[in-house]
Amino acid sequence: MKMQNTLQQKLESAFEPSRLEIENESHMHSSGLGAESHFKVLMVSEVFKNLSRVARQRKIYEILSVEMKSIHALSLRLLTPEESSQADNFVSPQCSSKTKP
Repeated sequence: MKMQNTLQQKLESAFEPSRLEIENESHMHSSGLGAESHFKVLMVSEVFKNLSRVARQRKIYEILSVEMKSIHALSLRLLTPEESSQADNFVSPQCSSKTKP
C-alpha cells in the first residue's frame, strides 16, 4: 500500500476529520520522482479543540509512529473547525537539499 494511502486511513480513523488533505511533496526534494519521504498534511478535526499546537502534533506523531521511521519530513497544519479559515495558503518550506537544475 502506498504511504499516502496509509496516512489517509490512519488519520481518518483516529481523528474523524471534517477536512483532510495529504500531499506527497517528495518530488520537490532530493528524494526524486516516485519517492514517499516528504508529506504535507492539512487536517481539521474536533479532536484538536483545547490542545496546543505541540500537543496536536504529538498526537499525529503518536498515530504515525511506524510510518515516521521512513518519512523524512512531515509538514502539518492541524486546526479545529473554528480555526478552519486558517487553512488557506499552507505552503511547505523549501528543501535546502533540493538539487538545482
